[in-house]
Amino acid sequence: MVAIPSYVFASEVQVKQVTTVATVDTVQPYDIIRPGEIITRANASSVQPYLSKGNYALVLRGMPIRVVPSSRLDWPPPYLAATEKYSPQCSLGWDGSLNGYVAGLPFPLMDPNDPLIATKIIWNYTYRPMYSDDADIRYPEMATYSPNDDERPITYFSVGHMAFYNNVGRVEVPPIPTDPDALRSGIRSRFAMFPFIEPSAMHGYGLLRFRHLDTHRADDVWMYNRESRRVRRETESSQSDAISSTPSFNTNPGSAMGGAVLAPTPPFANNIDSDSIFGFSANPSAYNYRFLGERRMLAPVHARRLPEAGCSTDNRMRCMENWEIRRLYVVEADAKPNTNMSIPTRILFVDSEAWFITASDQYDGDGRLWKTLVNFTTYDDRATPNARVAVYPFKRFFQVGMIDADLDNGYTSVASMPGSNATSPDSWYVNMGAVDNSFFTTGNLEVASNRP
Repeated sequence: MVAIPSYVFASEVQVKQVTTVATVDTVQPYDIIRPGEIITRANASSVQPYLSKGNYALVLRGMPIRVVPSSRLDWPPPYLAATEKYSPQCSLGWDGSLNGYVAGLPFPLMDPNDPLIATKIIWNYTYRPMYSDDADIRYPEMATYSPNDDERPITYFSVGHMAFYNNVGRVEVPPIPTDPDALRSGIRSRFAMFPFIEPSAMHGYGLLRFRHLDTHRADDVWMYNRESRRVRRETESSQSDAISSTPSFNTNPGSAMGGAVLAPTPPFANNIDSDSIFGFSANPSAYNYRFLGERRMLAPVHARRLPEAGCSTDNRMRCMENWEIRRLYVVEADAKPNTNMSIPTRILFVDSEAWFITASDQYDGDGRLWKTLVNFTTYDDRATPNARVAVYPFKRFFQVGMIDADLDNGYTSVASMPGSNATSPDSWYVNMGAVDNSFFTTGNLEVASNRP
């Protein structure tokens, strides 16, 4: 448990029961910011009450904000129908496990006085409407910038696929609502990130992660090292380390290749860990949760997408983005004893309407603020303006970028989905059957990673 600035909690936490499909939180008379304002270092103090401590530090370091009017975020119609049908049968077990879940949002009604609200928020985030069945994100890119040069990355890597497949909670692509594989394998969801394409020294690496229906079981994690031609099992706790610092990515054991902490230029330097992808991708059962309140805060949920933003740099920290006032749930996630997590405490800011994480502050073992995340999400019928294949009949949610900043050493990693070198304007294939369970195998990981 860490000491959080009082302004994070100070607020009008509602005592009545509220629904997640809420009215738009418009500007209030007491607000000290207004749509149309541009926030820079010079006037940063005006947004301090509306940002996490870590995100505020980014504004002081040069991240600009354009304040825009707030607007409603509707769920995809199939997801909404599943929520109405199945949510009444959901409940929590004595150990925080989710019982009775079939599809949709497990807990559409939130009561801030509920002692279990924090755990319910995490389950809602787990089954959020961003994608319910499957997703294949093509050519994501992660670049790292030093505090001495924030225009050109010191390192970057790009990946062919960042993909997900859910065996449960399916609402658009058969089999609906549950893939029979769930009972055969006991696997709830699969995640893949492979093959790594650039830089050449990292070509062919890859990652697989399986999460189980049994919430007490640790995730199964495999990484592939093309140089050793070996698929290696990794521990669940290693996923809170920077992606390139895990043993499978480190071809020189004992060196400081992974992570930017021993920069200036380790070959694969980055801040981003697998557990921080999309804000929080760790196994929920590895943490205890505490509800810190409901806050009106700024978040980029209608992000402009590069190069649509007309930004002269790929570093989103230097690009003007649209932020609006949102109602966010604030949850503290504390790693359970003996889990050996590099990041023991995370403060998660969860949108109360769309259920994605907008920001996360991360604390070290001494309770000091160490890193901060910003997630850039857009709401549209396509992830990129020029998409021609992955176009949807209704608006849905796409995370198009993320900042992961180390506030101690000043190094910043920026994820773009898709990256600047993507071969097609179509990038986010959501609930289109672009991947199935056959994609997520160690055999496919090895084959795909060895292709030229």
